[in-house]
This record gives sequence, structure tokens and C-alpha cells, in this order.
Amino acid sequence: MLPDLSLFWVILFVLVLAVILDRLIFRPILKVIKQREDAAASARKLAEQAAAEARQATEEFERKTAEARAEVYKQMDEMRRRGQDERTALIEATRQETERLLADARAELDKDVAGARAKLDADAHALAAEAATRILGRRAS
Repeated sequence: MLPDLSLFWVILFVLVLAVILDRLIFRPILKVIKQREDAAASARKLAEQAAAEARQATEEFERKTAEARAEVYKQMDEMRRRGQDERTALIEATRQETERLLADARAELDKDVAGARAKLDADAHALAAEAATRILGRRAS
């Protein structure tokens, strides 16, 4: 028994319809889906590259910041050391000047004391002589 010719027509129309649907709908849709997948993969790859570059830039920034901080601390220590050295030198110079001034003042004082003693001795002799003259009524020899 032979199948009815309409069955062949139905099969033929189904095959033609499948080819038409494949060419006009399925292939363009699959092509768009593939393009979107490729675009998403490309965007993901670019995002990963940007993240890697950002991490690298952050590490570089942190390294340079640490170097700058170390340099600043080094300069601060150097300035502190120089300041302490200058302070020590200034204190030493002041101490020496003070000792010199004290020595000059002591020498002047000793000179004044010697002069005062000499004057007191002279005055004491003069007073003693005058007292003896008044007491004895004549000059003592």
C-alpha cells in the first residue's frame, strides 16, 4: 500500500518550513546569541585586565608611598640629629662663655678685695696713728 500523496506534501512542506525557519529565524537568533556571548566574554576579559592593572597600580602606589614615608622619616631623623648637635654645641659654647665670665668676675673681685684690704690696712694704720696721737697727746713713733 502506498501512502497518500498528501503525506508527501506534508513532509515536503515541513522540510521546506524547517529550512525557512532555520535560515530566517534560528540562524540569526543563534548568531545574535553567539555575538552576545562573545561580547560578554570580551567584556569579562577587559574587566579582569582592568582589575589586574588597578591592583598593579595600587601596589605601585603603596610601594611609592612607603618609600616616600621612609624618606620623610629619614629626613626627620637627620634634622632631629642636626638639631641636637646644634643644641649641644650651643650649650657647650654658652657653658664656656659663662665659665670665662665667671673667671673674669672672680679675678676682678679678687683685685677689688686686694685693693680694699690694702686701703683698709692703710686706713687702719692712719686711724691707729691718729688714735695714738690723741691718746698720748703726741705723735707715736
